[in-house]
Amino acid sequence: MDANSSDKIRVPGSVFALGLVSLFADISSEMVYPLLPFFLGSVLGAGTVAIGVIEGIAESTAAVVNLFSGWLSDRLGKRKGLAILGYAMAAIMRPAVGISTAWQQVLAARFVDRVGKGIRTSPRDALVAQVAPPEIRGRAFGIQRAMDHTGAVLGPLVAMGVLFLLGSPLLEAHGAAIPAVNYRKVFVLAVIPGLLAVLILWFGVREKPAPKGEGRPLPSINLRSLRGPFGVFCLVATLFAIGNSSNMFLLLRAQNLGLSVGLVPAGYVLIYIGAAIFSTPAGIISDRLGRRRMLVIGYLVSAAVYAGFAIANHAATTWVLFALYGLYIALTDGMQRAYAADLAPKEILGTAMGTFNAVTGLALLPASIIAGALWKVSPAWPFWFGGITGLAAALLLVLLRFTRLNREP
Repeated sequence: MDANSSDKIRVPGSVFALGLVSLFADISSEMVYPLLPFFLGSVLGAGTVAIGVIEGIAESTAAVVNLFSGWLSDRLGKRKGLAILGYAMAAIMRPAVGISTAWQQVLAARFVDRVGKGIRTSPRDALVAQVAPPEIRGRAFGIQRAMDHTGAVLGPLVAMGVLFLLGSPLLEAHGAAIPAVNYRKVFVLAVIPGLLAVLILWFGVREKPAPKGEGRPLPSINLRSLRGPFGVFCLVATLFAIGNSSNMFLLLRAQNLGLSVGLVPAGYVLIYIGAAIFSTPAGIISDRLGRRRMLVIGYLVSAAVYAGFAIANHAATTWVLFALYGLYIALTDGMQRAYAADLAPKEILGTAMGTFNAVTGLALLPASIIAGALWKVSPAWPFWFGGITGLAAALLLVLLRFTRLNREP
């Protein structure tokens, strides 16, 4: 393909609308997520085991539901309606957390929230792949992910602003000085951007008619969708995911290296500032350079960043590593989704995206368990493991042959 030909193709308005949907949905989610452990511990009296159970069940649920929602969108030949349902379920659960009086109620609310995430993610990714011409698919996913990451930056800042206006101190250890009523007000207010996301999706996204045969009887959900090049790439991406433990370990490592507890959350924000800045340029470059080459670069950057966290011996170095971690996310997050769409048969695009999201999402559970076990040996070991898996994934992408089933620029 001519390197400049993709520049002549306009990005459909629905791609920008889907990006805005992700932005507002992430603002809503991230107004709650950073405060939730403190609310559970200091207000509801939940221990760390209970908090771990809540988040483990929540994320595993989202990964499993992803598979079924993608398959169902192929069965129905419609994706937008499922995405609306998923975003709406998540939005209305934010106030439910705010009125909870026991951690078991928060577990129920988080469960429904993550079911909503699972319902919406695969149809949304399939919508992006479907409305964007293949020549600019990398740019389209880059735009969508950049806006998503921007929401992850703005959400905690909005929550902090609300707490400040409510008169709550923001730097007290463990958030214990924040009154319970102020936590609850933030969680209730989080419904506003969540509902804005639903309205933008409803009125701002135009779904293309289903391809011929879509919405007709399709194969059952089974391992057939993992055959061929698409399946091989799913295995490579899953190997990569097993080395990518929860971001909580990055923050723990920063604290371990001497970074002030009050400054640790700023590292979380810095990660997503980097991801937001670089996601769209990375997607544009991938349309010219090729998705696989960009992923090889992204995996290698990941390996280098994890190795950096392993060998770091001073708190100041964590700021550079946080910024580079955001770059790695930009080079891999949307790129993996776009490459999966390139390799997937278009007649089962939703099922394929659901399969990809499910297998890579489920890998995050053993990833964090492995990291936790390695941390007990040494805080550096989880990061050496992540560096090794990143390097291995890059080598596999270089050595294996992939035949395009759906056109890759």
